Amino acid sequence: MTVHATSSHPYVGMWQTADGRIRHELLPSGRYDEARGSRESAYQGRYEVSGNHVEYWDDTGFTADGDFIDDVLHHAGMVLYRRG
Repeated sequence: MTVHATSSHPYVGMWQTADGRIRHELLPSGRYDEARGSRESAYQGRYEVSGNHVEYWDDTGFTADGDFIDDVLHHAGMVLYRRG
């Protein structure tokens, strides 16, 4: 099942690396906002979740993906943990 922009899924919220340097906020609208260090909103775009897999399309055209395993996001060689 693919979850589109107006749907909800269990992965909505803030995800961050252990050091807090990289933060992904998955918004309920199907948009995401990524911060890097002190650079807030470094990347923004849309995402879709299908099962435990997420696909990203940033507003510049870059694409990426990731997988949620045991409530941990594995994305582009990074490991992000749920915050809050």
